[in-house]
Amino acid sequence: MAGALQGIRVIDLSRVLGGPYCTQVLADHGAEVIKVEPPQGDETRGWGPPFNDGLSAYFSGANRNKRSISIDIGKPDGRDIVLRLLETADVLVHNFKSGALEKWGLGYDAVLKTRFPKLILCHVTGFGADGPLGGLPGYDAVVQAMTGLMSINGDPDGGPMRMGTPIVDIGTGLIACNAILAALVERGRSGLGQAIEVPLYDSALSLLHPQAANALMSGKVPVATGNGHPNIVPYDMFQTRTGRLYLALGNNGQFRKLCEVLDLGDLPADPRFANNAARLAHRAALTRLLSEHLATHDARTLEPQLLGAGVPAGVVRTVSDALVHPHTSHRGMVVSKGSYRGTGIPARLSRTPGDIRAAPPKFAEHSRQLLEEAGFTQTEIARLLQAGIVIDGQELATTD
Repeated sequence: MAGALQGIRVIDLSRVLGGPYCTQVLADHGAEVIKVEPPQGDETRGWGPPFNDGLSAYFSGANRNKRSISIDIGKPDGRDIVLRLLETADVLVHNFKSGALEKWGLGYDAVLKTRFPKLILCHVTGFGADGPLGGLPGYDAVVQAMTGLMSINGDPDGGPMRMGTPIVDIGTGLIACNAILAALVERGRSGLGQAIEVPLYDSALSLLHPQAANALMSGKVPVATGNGHPNIVPYDMFQTRTGRLYLALGNNGQFRKLCEVLDLGDLPADPRFANNAARLAHRAALTRLLSEHLATHDARTLEPQLLGAGVPAGVVRTVSDALVHPHTSHRGMVVSKGSYRGTGIPARLSRTPGDIRAAPPKFAEHSRQLLEEAGFTQTEIARLLQAGIVIDGQELATTD
């Protein structure tokens, strides 16, 4: 079946991760996404190893289901190609610095809004266009540092630590995707597009839950708590005889069930552990008791026992172990298309499910095809290629 976004056309001028991750989600659900790359290509094509068939794993993880064309949009002819592509587009996504599109004659207010009144433009930025940091470039790790995300991550004694996944880029991409979908819904009522701005900085601050909420209510500075939760106990990692196990108990009923499975039935009656506030106040004592008891158990045996009893618990696995877990396979969360392998589509729509239609594109793989579809003649295409305004990836592959 066709995806939910079939018929939506997206021109993707973005690079690296936030923008491409956003447009990949749209593509997974049926949108036609045209990835417009600069003459040197998206820099993440070189972010490796590992590489497979000339594609880096990093690039591959955010660019499937797209077609690629390389255009030098800094040149007038390149700008004209983008304008031609926008004639049939619904969405334009970019992450250039503020003012770049205006410099190239593609500004939203000056050009695009009037020429394409139904167009939705989404600008993924570092810090937004205004304010003390407005217009400055931003990268995931730097924004993690600046917004306090690093300060709450890692071990309390180890100092600030970057989160292992680029959570700011990915979170920004998902927020941008939601905003685009909201604008598409609104366009269905008004018939008009609009401009969207999604800064990494703003997105990172919005991801600070519950630490930001805690700080705003209590006035206290949140600190790193290691694997423990700042508001809930027990919500932590424990060492068993055979490996690490994570417990994430959110209410008193789950705590009672945990104690029943572990044959610690007297603990819930202890005033120190009667409710979450009490457990939080006596975190060290409860953690010590549970650690001593769990040290004699087998993590992989406990996991199904606790889950079956309604206690949130899981063995701490490596990424590679998780990717080959039977449940991962059952859920279709590792997919392949030719030599491409990636994670699956997590949102399941009953009538219009997403699909992996195409592997990530090679650089400028579809340049000629997209120009032909846009109505350029063979003479025009030859001139654009000869002038270096457009690069034909198929010719590059043949030459190599």
